[in-house]
Amino acid sequence: MKKRTILTSIDVGTTKVCTTIARVDGEGGVQIVGVGVNPSGGLHKGLVVNINDAKESIHKSVRQAERASNYKIESAYVGVTGRHVSSLNNRGVVAITRNDRLVRPDDLKRVLQSAQSVKVTTDRKLLHVIPRSYAVDGQIGINNPVGMHGFRLDVETHIITAAVTSVQNLVKCIRGIGIDVEDLILEPLASSEAVLTEDERQVGIILADIGGGTTDIAVFKDGSIWHTSILPVAGYQLTRDVAIGLSLPFEVAEEMKKKYGSVMSVEESQTETPSTISTNGHGIAYQDLCDIIRARVEEILRLILLELPRSEHEALVPAGLVLTGGTSNLPGIAALGSDILGLPVRIGLPTAIYGITDILHNPAYATSVGLLLWGAKHRGTRTWQQFYGRGAVLRRLIHRIRNLFR
Repeated sequence: MKKRTILTSIDVGTTKVCTTIARVDGEGGVQIVGVGVNPSGGLHKGLVVNINDAKESIHKSVRQAERASNYKIESAYVGVTGRHVSSLNNRGVVAITRNDRLVRPDDLKRVLQSAQSVKVTTDRKLLHVIPRSYAVDGQIGINNPVGMHGFRLDVETHIITAAVTSVQNLVKCIRGIGIDVEDLILEPLASSEAVLTEDERQVGIILADIGGGTTDIAVFKDGSIWHTSILPVAGYQLTRDVAIGLSLPFEVAEEMKKKYGSVMSVEESQTETPSTISTNGHGIAYQDLCDIIRARVEEILRLILLELPRSEHEALVPAGLVLTGGTSNLPGIAALGSDILGLPVRIGLPTAIYGITDILHNPAYATSVGLLLWGAKHRGTRTWQQFYGRGAVLRRLIHRIRNLFR
């Protein structure tokens, strides 16, 4: 019988914290066994602004997942987002000097090290170095050059960096409740694992995860990552516009957005919604609510398109745009996106999981599921060590020994 592995993901978002526990079988199948969702505190636009409040929110989410699954969480895959994240593409090259001119795994490590030789300021560290494609003696488009013969090995990489202090604050919250960080993953990369198909990645696709505090963007082409970025506008701005434009308390505006919000007009809507709606004693015109939400969503969609060269977007991403994240639940958003961008648009739902999945079959949980799928695919490779240096390995060992004696 093949061994099963327990994996945990913690998605610390601006509006909610979602902890998900899964069993991964020998074939890589992911069975969800526990989910814990709790409103976020101490976060703004993906960044920790109050460690105690954030820690408490994470703790409640973790305990819910543990009770549901009857497992004790020791470590977790954690998503990273925020405006502090930046990316670039860089090339690395090395010579194959052995007599047999055979490319070996050590050469892949050397060429990736070469690609990492970019200037990074002391307040930033590498989060991901992802090989996009290799070339051997000028022959491009090679996915795995090991075993090939050549004199020169090139690699195209996508490099993602993050602010050290922002990530350290997040990790401090996780470790503060007795959980180690298995790995740090950029959230749009995680979401892509849950909602994109291999065909879409190959042809060319934009993923936009519109959450509560940020819109996380990832562009794929020829089967590999082409571009990533984080926009500091998302669902929070929609609620804020509704609150200001209609003179509502923020909590009431959020409830109305979730209950009645749409980007369609009254004439376009298929549901019979009254012209005047009310919540907690506050009454507003339904059309005014939709007009405000539509205006902000149009702005977000145009900002997504600005992440691509204007003259090339149709050729670069012919598969179009996949919208995910909680804000993509707004009725009519896919049709609006297609009208504005002139590209195919669909809503991305998490796939490739089974078990307790009812709550997770929603765009709002794409990152949570994607973190598990990323963990199942990349077990054994960790980027968090780059943030904490050589001492990270020792601290990780000490942390696990302490857990044994609790």
